[in-house]
Amino acid sequence: MNKKWVYLFKEGSASQKNLLGGKGANLSEMTNIGLPVPPGLTVTTEACTEFYKQGKKLTDEIISQIKDNLKMLEKQTEKKFGDVENPLLVSVRSGAAISMPGMMDTILNLGLNDNTVEGITKKTGNSRFAYDSYRRFIQMFSDVVLGIPKYKFDYALDDLKEKNGYKYDTELTTDDLKILVEEFKNIYKLETKSDFPLEPEKQLLMAVEAVFRSWNNARAITYRNLYDISHDIGTAVNVQSMVFGNMGDTSGTGVAFTRNPSTGENRVFGEFLINAQGEDVVAGIRTPLTIDKLNDVMPEIYDQFIESANNLEQHYRDMQDIEFTIEQGKLYLLQTRTGKRTAESSLRVAVEMVEEGLISKEEAVMRVDPKSLDQLLHPRFDPIEIKKSAPIANGLPASPGAATGKIFFTAEDAVAASEKGEATILVRKETSPEDIEGMNKARGILTSRGGMTSHAAVVARGMGKCCVAGCETIYVDEVKKIMSVGDDILKEGDYISLDGSTGNIYKGSINTVEPSLSGNFGKLMKWADEFRKLGIRTNADTPKDSETAVKFGAEGIGLCRTEHMFFKESRIFSVRKMIVSDSIVQREKALEEILPMQKNDFKEIFKIMGPRPVTIRLLDPPLHEFIPTNEEDIAELSKDMNIPISKLKDLIHSLHEFNPMLGHRGCRLAITYPEIARMQARAIIEAAIEVSKEENITIVPEIMVPLVGKKEELNILRKLIMETAEKVKEEKNSKLEYLIGTMIEIPRACVTADEIAEVADFYSFGTNDLTQMTFGYSRDDAGKFISAYREVGILEQDPFQSIDQAGVGKLVDMAVTLGKKAKSHLHMGVCGEHGGDPASIEFFHKTGLDYVSCSPFRVPVARLAAAQAALNNKI
Repeated sequence: MNKKWVYLFKEGSASQKNLLGGKGANLSEMTNIGLPVPPGLTVTTEACTEFYKQGKKLTDEIISQIKDNLKMLEKQTEKKFGDVENPLLVSVRSGAAISMPGMMDTILNLGLNDNTVEGITKKTGNSRFAYDSYRRFIQMFSDVVLGIPKYKFDYALDDLKEKNGYKYDTELTTDDLKILVEEFKNIYKLETKSDFPLEPEKQLLMAVEAVFRSWNNARAITYRNLYDISHDIGTAVNVQSMVFGNMGDTSGTGVAFTRNPSTGENRVFGEFLINAQGEDVVAGIRTPLTIDKLNDVMPEIYDQFIESANNLEQHYRDMQDIEFTIEQGKLYLLQTRTGKRTAESSLRVAVEMVEEGLISKEEAVMRVDPKSLDQLLHPRFDPIEIKKSAPIANGLPASPGAATGKIFFTAEDAVAASEKGEATILVRKETSPEDIEGMNKARGILTSRGGMTSHAAVVARGMGKCCVAGCETIYVDEVKKIMSVGDDILKEGDYISLDGSTGNIYKGSINTVEPSLSGNFGKLMKWADEFRKLGIRTNADTPKDSETAVKFGAEGIGLCRTEHMFFKESRIFSVRKMIVSDSIVQREKALEEILPMQKNDFKEIFKIMGPRPVTIRLLDPPLHEFIPTNEEDIAELSKDMNIPISKLKDLIHSLHEFNPMLGHRGCRLAITYPEIARMQARAIIEAAIEVSKEENITIVPEIMVPLVGKKEELNILRKLIMETAEKVKEEKNSKLEYLIGTMIEIPRACVTADEIAEVADFYSFGTNDLTQMTFGYSRDDAGKFISAYREVGILEQDPFQSIDQAGVGKLVDMAVTLGKKAKSHLHMGVCGEHGGDPASIEFFHKTGLDYVSCSPFRVPVARLAAAQAALNNKI
């Protein structure tokens, strides 16, 4: 039996998402539950994969099935493809299993030619509508199938409007549109050296191939890389009989969400245009009306739409994003999909749906993307400053948050400036999918056209970017690189500030403050904590970071890097004296200066963390990182230490290492300079004893020895630390308990983890260095080639962002197994930044670690990801 490559909508179901794509599966589901969906067919994602296997060609079998199903579609619609009397026109749209809004291409009105356009005219009695559809089709087809730039057609359209003194496209007459159609065909011929294809069947096959090709266009690849979507799943193609929103004042088109995608409010939220096609709404060419206005102009249609929207949300048990068209007073639903939403909206919808009894707490926890929580943790404008600032303009609050930066008018300029470390705001008339990289790099996005469902708004919300859209009071000249608001003219490089929650635009920069977390956030995090098995700690070296982490729910510190404390201005001089000392006596004298400072640091952190565990790593980086480089600092150190400048410079030069990552650092420093480790151990133990007494709490400090590769290294340092700790305890008459463990970050430590476990109380995996040493990649230099490696398929992801489970992960798994075999109660966690990556967290959960540790702002991400890992891996 031949493989089935093509399905009619009535043959599919929601369960076939991977085969039919999200759009195709939902169109089938809507058809089967009786909603008014124009009939159509879906060419499967498997056909897309086959298309690429065959060198970007449709096989005869796929073509045959498309033609056979097209005949069935003709019977369903009682129309015929290419017929002069009653022509069937179709739309051709992409539809991957994972929604990628705006990333791939769409063609409307396919099947029009010089004959069928007359057939449409006779059937509708509306020649203007017929030729308006025809000119749109030629432009879309030319752009999507042949890559002819849209602007070439836009120039012809603008010239004709200017010539006739028109402001809107709707003012074009039938004769104007006939002229435009011929001009558009001439543009096609000039660009391709061939006539525009007039055979509908040929148009359709060319369009299907073009949509399959668009799966691998640059913007689609960029989008998939940004959202970690596989490049292998392909897209389906949906061929749907056309219904027309541009047939006059009883027709229209719109996009709506069953709840507000920005705030989550439980009210249908959307926009529509009278006498327009769907692309007009999302492209932002005309600023649309809000959905509630539909009740004024077509109350029956409004009631029918609200009822359908509610039915869809109840059926899918999630917020829906619906596209609809009204054709001469009749409602059609063209698509539904799970609605893209901000983190704020995602939280509110998930929590309220639990309270409404629509979903369970487990489902709510699984509904929210952990990475999206980062949107909630971004700053807002300082309320005192914002009161003093008057907005220069107001647009639509398309994506919440606040952003300040320099204006740039092209995606390329925004990317270039951002890569130089500048804060940027991308300002456009309207964005297009080609702007994806600039939008990703910019702090915020401002458009002068478009609505709340425009490309800029939808993509910005998905990225968590502040966005103000449809600000019609600003004029944007992208060629001259200026924007004007009344008499104010702002040029590239000038500062503006955007408030994506109010739509306000301010001249200049405005300071921001930390956000307050909503009640919905607290509820969802509480549920997540009920389900997760992994503990969540933070990487923190300062009281401020510790406070932030506790506020976000951290259960302890998994990594306190003591070297970060050494860099403080008040103590760097003492550290440098310690480094250049030529005797133990001199070195110990310098360390005596550092000791009270280091102890006070630990005391502040212990007070904030209370009884929560705190893992403190002994000095890790090579000493040359602390030494002075400018002449003034060298001269000051030379004078204080009574060392000739020339000799000091020689000493400084000698401390530089050829490969510091593999050099004199970590436990090697503590073994060669044991007095440093003694000072740090004393500072930790004294601080813990003092805070335990002052705060009347039990503190059990965890002292971590970095970069151990052999059991003997840890054994030597364990004895040294214990000697110091017991001496301090005796001095202070204390029974303080403490743990001594190591950071597993060398491959040899992983494969001999059972030996190291004999002298360790705990392990913490330093997956950043473990990744460097396993791959042989320098984290600082790998950026030069990792993107190329991802493009050619050597790497699926950056291994410094998400753990390499097949290699680095195998070492972690081996070390966990060996460690627990040697010491069953061995406490194990991870303190590399992988501890805040959801995919890595799921791996660590399955590996059997006790906790993950990450930066303070990723703590909520880790809490939610850990809960999802537990729910995904229920035994």
